[in-house]
Amino acid sequence: MRVAVVHHWFVTRGGGERVAECIAALFPEAEIFTLVASPAGLPVTLEQRKLHTSFLQRMPLARTHHRHYLPLYPAATRQLDVRGFDLVLSSDSGPIKGVQLSPGATHICYCHSPMRYLWDGYTTYRESMRGLTRLAFSATAKHVRKWDARAAADVSYFLANSQYVADRILRCYGRTADVLPPPIDLHRATKVAANSPGEHYLCAGRLVGYKRTEILIEACQRANRRLRIAGTGPEEPRLRKIGAGDERIEFLGELSTDDLWSEYSRCRALLFAADEDFGMVPLEAQACGRPVIAYGSGGSLETVRGVWDISQADSQTTGLYFGEQTAGAIVNAMERWESIEGRFHPQAAKDWASHFATTLFLERYLAYVLSKVPEAANACVPVSEAAAVVLR
Repeated sequence: MRVAVVHHWFVTRGGGERVAECIAALFPEAEIFTLVASPAGLPVTLEQRKLHTSFLQRMPLARTHHRHYLPLYPAATRQLDVRGFDLVLSSDSGPIKGVQLSPGATHICYCHSPMRYLWDGYTTYRESMRGLTRLAFSATAKHVRKWDARAAADVSYFLANSQYVADRILRCYGRTADVLPPPIDLHRATKVAANSPGEHYLCAGRLVGYKRTEILIEACQRANRRLRIAGTGPEEPRLRKIGAGDERIEFLGELSTDDLWSEYSRCRALLFAADEDFGMVPLEAQACGRPVIAYGSGGSLETVRGVWDISQADSQTTGLYFGEQTAGAIVNAMERWESIEGRFHPQAAKDWASHFATTLFLERYLAYVLSKVPEAANACVPVSEAAAVVLR
């Protein structure tokens, strides 16, 4: 059986790239297909694998501004011709589900989310654009959206990373999806187990608009709390202006994986203001035994064992939800959490995060694939062998 692993793009290393890496580890002879790749975004375990890219790879600035090539997504995806492969395993939050298949081939799509900027986030993204970029986006988004929906119709089976995304797949594509949470690198938490938490709060991840990092900064300024910010992104210059001259706000930049996990272990709590599809960052913090104060929407409702009312907190509570994406709501949540944080048990957070371990993902994903395509057993390796590759 010939197997292809396809992923939308390898330009940064995040949760989607981790999923693609795990899938590829289970099928070591599979060829890898993607629209565009950069050394910074390609997992180390895939560097020696056979990698196919689209013509976008040769376009100016495509590795850093790939979303500007939205009108070309359909053509670039169709160029990734996987005809001749019996099984196509995709990791997708872009257009990659539209790759061309052989008649009779099976396509299992692990969908991180339908493209937000084409579907339920269209208005927000459009309003953030200016000039020719906005005109081009407005003129082409409808066409690409229709193409994306047609491509989804050709997928054999959908997996979603959360029930929140499964509901969106049903709403956008009219397709049902089984839910399989993505893998968390829990083994890294053991390296920082001895660290003691400090008095500061932490936010981590890409500094992009929908993460709403600016309201976290404003909340900590109003509440006179220290905030450490791990990560970089297009919003960083604007965010630095908001925190300029304030010693309570510290930008850490892009951290190594080990340094990031050390930051998790040393924070008072993680602050998370995004309406996220899933959100690995809160689980990584919980794996290090730290609580999460999160916006109560989207994936956070599935990844944080939180409460809305502090009177409901018990020994299994791992965080607190707030109901509005405003600085005031976050200040209120921090103050409420601080009034009960003595009840928090770090081990409860670690135990909860253990349900999302990488090995469990590998086991569940492989079992799902084999339930749909039993013949794939001849193309895969045991979970223990795949785990040894990705858990380094």
